[in-house]
Amino acid sequence: MELDSLARGEFAPQTTYLNTASTGLLPARTVAAMGEAVAASAAGRPTDMFGDVEAARAAYARIAGVPVRCVAAGASVAVYTGLIATSLPKGAEVLVAEADFSSVVNPFHMRSDLLVRTAPLERLAEAVRPGTALVAVSAVQSADGRIADLAAIRAAARAHGARTLVDVSQGAGWYPVDAAAYDYTVTVGFKWLTTPRGVAFLTVPEDLGGLSPVFAGWVAGERPWDACYGPIDELAHSARRFDESPALFSYTGARHALALIEEVGTERIHAHNTALADRFRAGLAELGYEPVAAPGSAIVAVPGLGRRQQELSRAGVELSDRAGNLRAAFHLYTSAEDVDHLLDLLPAR
Repeated sequence: MELDSLARGEFAPQTTYLNTASTGLLPARTVAAMGEAVAASAAGRPTDMFGDVEAARAAYARIAGVPVRCVAAGASVAVYTGLIATSLPKGAEVLVAEADFSSVVNPFHMRSDLLVRTAPLERLAEAVRPGTALVAVSAVQSADGRIADLAAIRAAARAHGARTLVDVSQGAGWYPVDAAAYDYTVTVGFKWLTTPRGVAFLTVPEDLGGLSPVFAGWVAGERPWDACYGPIDELAHSARRFDESPALFSYTGARHALALIEEVGTERIHAHNTALADRFRAGLAELGYEPVAAPGSAIVAVPGLGRRQQELSRAGVELSDRAGNLRAAFHLYTSAEDVDHLLDLLPAR
């Protein structure tokens, strides 16, 4: 099926929606599945929403390119970053990117016994040094869409014996990321993966990455229904030991949203999104604007135009004001006409 036809069948925006970097639109199949689950719950009809969690986990494993046993299902990037921060020994050095998203960096700062160093994104790889224990970075920067040089960061980390944590929240769903290439990756689902809020994933190595499941509840048991009371006798032998008790209705919707992403394919979505972003960049140049340099990104940030966000919202165009930038994000439900409409609303400089 053509992408435009598929998007029309699954999404029904009533605005020119260019704000996926904040929140993705829910596909029709997700809305329908959640509605059915809510109605069943109201009527007292049992449904297997835990089966939906496992289906969502398996779908994300395929999208991320890792075995399903390496995927934990939760609700928050900050919780999983905090899990990793808690597992570091006293005095460990963590290297993070300057002005990265707070959920990626703040949990490390909350431990006063860690050494947290900051470097500009473009120089993060060269800032890795002997003694660095962990490099934590977003694959795609939230504020402006810049893409980290993950290959260089990974190589530098390996050369110095450091682990890597990559937040793919602004990439998963459109930017091909091989999660198996890093020690840990985290992502929320409600942006480019078009799931409801309350869905997040952590990926870990086959050996589970030396993490301690400090917040393990009953769902972290190898046999959860036998782990409801007292200490858990046997933790899950997989990354499921890092699961949070799931937001079941969200995961019921996520199962179908992730199936859509798989159906379309990340490579196809990448080509569509970046073509629209390039169209926007070209139009901005004609109007005399210079966006933040972020080649190959589906996010385009225009410095100094963030103040126009509310005005554009009143005109029916949804974008974000981030760090003073007008941030536009292009996804599978965005069209060339949407790009041109936005450009028509921006005054020439």
